[in-house]
Amino acid sequence: MGQTDIFHEAFKERPYWWEAYAPEAPELADVPATSEVAIIGAGYAGLATALELGKLGIEATVVDAAEPGYGASTRSGGLIGGSHSIKKPLVAKAPTPERAAEMMSDAADGFYLLEKLIAEENIDCGFHRTGRFTGAISTKHYKAQEKQCAAMNESSDAGAYMVPRDRVREEIGSDYYRGGLVAREAAHLHPALYYAGLKRAAEARGVRICAKAGVTGLDQNGNGWTVKTERGTITARDVVVATNGYTGDLTPGFKRRLVPISAYIIATEELPPDLLASISPKNRSFVETLRIVPFFRLSPDGTRLIFGSRVKWRDLSAAEMAPLIFERALERFPELADYKITHAWNGNVALTIDEQPHLGELEGLHYALGCNGSGVAQMTYMGTQLARKIARVANYRCAFDTGVFPTHPLYNGNKTLLVPMVGNYLRFRDWWDRRSG
Repeated sequence: MGQTDIFHEAFKERPYWWEAYAPEAPELADVPATSEVAIIGAGYAGLATALELGKLGIEATVVDAAEPGYGASTRSGGLIGGSHSIKKPLVAKAPTPERAAEMMSDAADGFYLLEKLIAEENIDCGFHRTGRFTGAISTKHYKAQEKQCAAMNESSDAGAYMVPRDRVREEIGSDYYRGGLVAREAAHLHPALYYAGLKRAAEARGVRICAKAGVTGLDQNGNGWTVKTERGTITARDVVVATNGYTGDLTPGFKRRLVPISAYIIATEELPPDLLASISPKNRSFVETLRIVPFFRLSPDGTRLIFGSRVKWRDLSAAEMAPLIFERALERFPELADYKITHAWNGNVALTIDEQPHLGELEGLHYALGCNGSGVAQMTYMGTQLARKIARVANYRCAFDTGVFPTHPLYNGNKTLLVPMVGNYLRFRDWWDRRSG
């Protein structure tokens, strides 16, 4: 099949999720003159912060440069992890075992908070708590997973267990792996429908969400902040930065602490039921021990495969990257060669220098940033925790609130040289580990 032959006649270069809910702003809410808290960024973190503030009786206004949800929140793969979303760093210094356990415990709390929020707010978003399989691409990686499995079960109720190579097909219809790890503390959902439900919940608590109100200036004064937007100016006591992978020059202190990476995803056309049952017999979500990690799962209605990764390090259009992503899918599932792609899209995630999520306060600005590719539960959790901190009702200091948000002397926010250099290094290590068996 040629590179152009993979596209369905109805192909769209936009998220598959937008078939059910597309970000829109048919009526623009006025930007208020004052608000107790102004939140920059209407993604998961921004809305979760606003929702929790609303529950606590604190006025919150969310401003966004585009339609709410236009960024990564409605573009992700919709995979949800608990303790296993905290991984061994790829290039940064590894945390101590005690520090890792603290973060894994909080990541597990984030999973259960998300599950509870979806139930309490009656958000119909195809939430399937069916666990996750992480495929080991080498024997060496499988042995490392055994240690990870023990750590996960010690830090939380992860329900993790190892799957030897001769039983992999019980989890996934592929012979690509040398074994793997299953975590029951995992799920997948429809990210755009979850976003829509989160937005409705926030608005029901009195939160004002101002679309197409990009922030053009931030000035601190004795009583708080002046937030200048394209559609008006807000005076606020507190300001939250929740821009994650779309952080720009407005906040240079955060820009040099975050590395935005575009993740690319494809959706296949509807597949035969027997093929779907073979690919994912237990409807799990899937990732791998590759450092440049593919991630995939079935669609919420169980009719097609959603597959994401990144292959090239220069930024391409989603349509340009799609054939390369499909090649990766074919390596795992050769049976897909007879089928086509209906959707391809991309969205930014934010990596941090130490590969850990962060919330706190920097230069007078509150923040919840750095999902490192695990944003659905983590950003919801960090936004909720940040709101409680702002309201001064938190009885627990979140493990991601350390007071330290690292920078690197060789990185100023320009990823042009850094990302290809690090990416090619990681790709070589993946190739070597796979080759070594």
